[in-house]
Amino acid sequence: LAVGSVTGYGFPDCEGGPLASNAVCNTALDPITRATALVKLFTVPELINNTVNTSPGVPRLGLPAYQWWSEALHGVANSPGVNFSTSGEFSYATSFPQPILMGAAFDDELIKSVGSIVGMEGRAFNNYGRAGLDFWTPNINPFKDPRWGRGQETPGEDPYHISQYVYNLVVGLQGGLDPEPYYQVVSTCKHFAGYDLEDWDGTVRYGFNAVITSQDLVEYYLPSFQSCYRDAKVGAAMCSYNAVNGVPSCADTYLLQDILRDFYGFAQDRWLHSLDAVENIYSPHNYATPQQAVADALKAGTDLDCGNFYAEWLPIAYNESLITETDLRTALVHQYASLVRLGYFDPEDQQPYRTYNWSSINTPPARQFAYQAAVEGIVLLKNDGTLPLSSSINNIALIGPWANATTQMQGNYFGVAPYLISPVMGAMDNGYNVTYVLGTNITSNDTSGFAAAVAAAKEADAVIYAGGIDLTVEAEALDRYTITWPGNQLDLIVELQAIGKPLVVVQFSGGQLDDSVLKGNASVNALVWAGYPGQSGGKAIFDILSGKVAPAGRLPITQYPGSYVNGIPMTDMNIRPSSTSPGRTYIWYTDMPVYEFGYGEHYTTFSYKWAQAPATSYSIHALVDGGKHATYLDVAPFATLAVNVTNAGNRTSDYVSLLFASGTYGNAPYPNKVLVSYARSHSIAPGTTATAELPITLGSLARADTNGNFWLYPGTYELALDTSGVLTSKFELTGSAVRLTSFPQNTMTS
Repeated sequence: LAVGSVTGYGFPDCEGGPLASNAVCNTALDPITRATALVKLFTVPELINNTVNTSPGVPRLGLPAYQWWSEALHGVANSPGVNFSTSGEFSYATSFPQPILMGAAFDDELIKSVGSIVGMEGRAFNNYGRAGLDFWTPNINPFKDPRWGRGQETPGEDPYHISQYVYNLVVGLQGGLDPEPYYQVVSTCKHFAGYDLEDWDGTVRYGFNAVITSQDLVEYYLPSFQSCYRDAKVGAAMCSYNAVNGVPSCADTYLLQDILRDFYGFAQDRWLHSLDAVENIYSPHNYATPQQAVADALKAGTDLDCGNFYAEWLPIAYNESLITETDLRTALVHQYASLVRLGYFDPEDQQPYRTYNWSSINTPPARQFAYQAAVEGIVLLKNDGTLPLSSSINNIALIGPWANATTQMQGNYFGVAPYLISPVMGAMDNGYNVTYVLGTNITSNDTSGFAAAVAAAKEADAVIYAGGIDLTVEAEALDRYTITWPGNQLDLIVELQAIGKPLVVVQFSGGQLDDSVLKGNASVNALVWAGYPGQSGGKAIFDILSGKVAPAGRLPITQYPGSYVNGIPMTDMNIRPSSTSPGRTYIWYTDMPVYEFGYGEHYTTFSYKWAQAPATSYSIHALVDGGKHATYLDVAPFATLAVNVTNAGNRTSDYVSLLFASGTYGNAPYPNKVLVSYARSHSIAPGTTATAELPITLGSLARADTNGNFWLYPGTYELALDTSGVLTSKFELTGSAVRLTSFPQNTMTS
């Protein structure tokens, strides 16, 4: 069976084509009925032909070819389904910061706006045959190990934070919450589940068996997926490369049926796919023969295989009666029902989304949000008063392997940007006289550039060192073995600090670097983390350094000491500490981080006060009874607390209110604390007060038992604002513990 390649996109002719009289073209019917009528016409070879990402369609029915694989992690991106023109219209798309930096903004409305813009641009590309309607984004595996090369693609390490991020992003991308009558585009939440390793110490993602307890699964690895699949009602899902507890994810009926379809309510007009992971079931997992592997995947619920393994082996599986015609039709109905919801079979003049065109790309709001996302995410880690730079500073030595970065600022899964404002350009646009010297590369044994860097620093009023790591160190298929700064860069920084000029270090990275030597050195006056800041990165950085805007981002991950990598292997999926592990993430880590999750300094000072004194006692029974109107008990409201945040300094600034809960409720061991709510207040002027509303759900206060069921436990709870607990409040939950969720149990043994 030949698998067709897709060079453009067409739409079925529902007026005069062969399908015109078929129910798939009847807009009065529901998506499942319409898709079923279409798929009923397929022969078995035609069914199998269309189980791969380069679907050839069915020419005899006038059903066009379709490429299911387009990417848009932080903007429409290079991928098999996306075709940028070389110049003119559709030659670029807005390039936002990497999710790790957007996550640091802790701004849900911003993320929804970014999603909406990316979805609009994706739809515009599709209208002109340059992208599909399905975008395989976002990556919402929690970033629990700093060595993971793809951590930059995620919003961070905290499950509640990622859940909020993905909910807002997906609602933005798809054009609303489960929108009717049409999706803007369909988003895919990936990789389900337990994936955060590329290639470490001989273990590769394609063959890794992630051993995860039910407790860790529901408390840490799955909340973001529940938020995406159940609550945001994303249109598509991707199963992961790895196995979970012995079963490859794409062949795991427990994951894909019991949890995804049944527990999360992933409906029949939504579809599930792999990315080469069906072949991995056979090799390197060695779980089944090739024909049994494709049968296991199809029956478990993997509707589409990115690659050729389905096309090659499903005919054999069918001939050996390992699959049925019904199995194939079910998979295709899921896919085509999704296309029905995208308006694929409907008249163009009935669809506002079909009017999007080149003028929908890189609009003024898109440019503003790309800049704002970078500004809001950038984190001030250290400052002795050197920042913002004094007005007397005119001549800057801008040194380092990130100083003149352009495409570097996009990280991975990127497209062609309309422009890329490098740090050098950002500095010049802010009116500085800039001397740029590379000095050294990201990693290098060559010190020949040091002398020119030192010479430039001596002549300057201030020195800005722009360094860190990039895709040569952390990337898909590339994990790290160390989390310290490259030695060559630290050696150059030592020489620069010896000059005695004001020295600011700007660290670019997805995963954190151990900043201990910079944090503890008085000669390094300020330290800023800037992630991968996207098309306006250089402007955002220098607008912050110069004081045009104030920093208010917060670290979305823990910055561990370099020794952390010696304390726990990447393959250990346990979150809780043990005799062989210091624990993972701020929730369970038992040692001292260099900079903790949620850390971030400001150019001003704030004072805090509860807008209304929080209650000191709540009845569990009354809370649960009051939450019965909620679709799910775990999202039922507990309370909304309000904090008055007053700017007591002299610079206008945003402020992110992070609310943590802690206490000895439920079973030991007890987490250090957990994030239960957050809100970003914007542009608080000196002497003024903003009120941050902080809603808390019952699920945020619940803990899981060893079977994965969430319970609301009696006991004393403490709420604390910010990482340092600038405002606290205690309350009691009284009565008996109540189970909020009943997690499906795995009755299959591997």
